[in-house]
Amino acid sequence: MRFNRMLLSATLVVVALVIQVSVLARLHLPGAVPDLVLLTVLALAMVYGHVGGALIGFAAGLLADLAPPADHAAGRYALVLCVIGYLAGLAKPENGQLKSATGPMAVVVAAAIGSTLLYAGVGALVGDTAARHVGLGSLLFTAALYDLLLAPFVVPGLMALARRSEGNSLVESNSVKAADVSSGWLASGTGLRIGSQRGHRVKAARARVARAGRIKGVKRL
Repeated sequence: MRFNRMLLSATLVVVALVIQVSVLARLHLPGAVPDLVLLTVLALAMVYGHVGGALIGFAAGLLADLAPPADHAAGRYALVLCVIGYLAGLAKPENGQLKSATGPMAVVVAAAIGSTLLYAGVGALVGDTAARHVGLGSLLFTAALYDLLLAPFVVPGLMALARRSEGNSLVESNSVKAADVSSGWLASGTGLRIGSQRGHRVKAARARVARAGRIKGVKRL
């Protein structure tokens, strides 16, 4: 990943995690907690692709695992968001532009349900049965509902910000390449060499014409 991607992704993930832990988790809503970190990973994955989505998801999940008040084994949510980020990156538009909001909203709902199921499944493997006591059906419904309500205010803006950063880097790289090509062209002296060759050819042709004229004049005398 390029440096600008890493810097932007790290900043957005940290901000999302701080808001989720300090604000959203304190709302005490029934069922699940609105997952702002998940929405951030989804937005970046749908711009950067499946590889970037997997890397961002793993890093974001690991931060969420270590952030207080974490009550589960470290690496559990990192695995979940790594898989979700990879799958969401597969839904990246070919031209980078979204034709409608239906696709991203479907990705949000699928990711909310899939992450909850995967998190509960990994927890069952390590002996964590908290999802059974809370009610898996309630968690699935509230997670999808909260994330779907929050997504229109988060996902489009983050995707636009990521695309703008990506576009600026492409413009800069293209300008650098153009400057390198132009500087190399000037340094090699191709244009000057061609011009000088043309000038020599014109001078040689004029000299031949003048010489022929002198020879003809001598013969006439």
